[in-house]
Amino acid sequence: MTDTTLAGEDHASAIGRTEQRTARIAPEAVEALAATLDLSPEPSLGGALPPGWHWMFFNPFVRRSELGVDGHPKRGGFLPDVGLPRRMWAGGRLTYHAPLPVGADAVRESTILDVSEKNGRSGRLVFVTVAHRISHAGVLCMEEQQDIVYREAQSGPSTPPPAKPAPDDAAWSEPVDPDTVLLFRYSALTANGHRIHYDRPYAIEEEGYPGLVVHGPLTATLLQGLAVRSQPLRTLATFAFRGMSPLFCGARFHIEARLDGEVMALWARGPQGGLAMQADATFRD
Repeated sequence: MTDTTLAGEDHASAIGRTEQRTARIAPEAVEALAATLDLSPEPSLGGALPPGWHWMFFNPFVRRSELGVDGHPKRGGFLPDVGLPRRMWAGGRLTYHAPLPVGADAVRESTILDVSEKNGRSGRLVFVTVAHRISHAGVLCMEEQQDIVYREAQSGPSTPPPAKPAPDDAAWSEPVDPDTVLLFRYSALTANGHRIHYDRPYAIEEEGYPGLVVHGPLTATLLQGLAVRSQPLRTLATFAFRGMSPLFCGARFHIEARLDGEVMALWARGPQGGLAMQADATFRD
């Protein structure tokens, strides 16, 4: 894969661009996600929002006329228009500083850190790195960096390379059965209109997938939940994740973890044992 420099003025000007959004950490949304994930009891009013659940908030619910063909908001605005039709959230890094209370009013400050282009086996790719800082009442609660990848259009079914095998030494393992209801509810709760998660003909015919795709942030949220459950007396401090291969609706997968000293290694094991997502977590007492 070869690095190239984006010479376009629009791309260069996007670096350093900022945006601020506010949101109430609505108890109704928190209750709905807890029900969607079959969790009981759900986080209470004033209690700490679980790790990864902030992805329900700060998302623009734009007019239908402002959506692209894939169901996402059209390019431009805060994120640069890089001229590529397909996008995915490839991974990210989170640092948790303080609890974000359910019911609180929160502020998210976002900055585009980098825009870069690479030429790979699948064609032209553009990587956008976005940083977020989420605070409540002047207290910084979490910092995050998101890696977003834009790709060229896919013509017909694709044959991705075989997934790397997942580790086989998990100390904790839980099954996940992703059905259409789970994907639909998570899309609705996160204001995610991307059609690969609910429009099967589009996912197959336009984007070349064999079925509906499980959301990467959903898998990352499930992994963070496993980390928290496995260390009930400690607090999650950092979490870094990377998507490796897609997971699909109707195919059971497992979320797994083991401790490597002070670092917890986590991963999602696909139905055939392939590595779908890998992550690392650290804790504080």
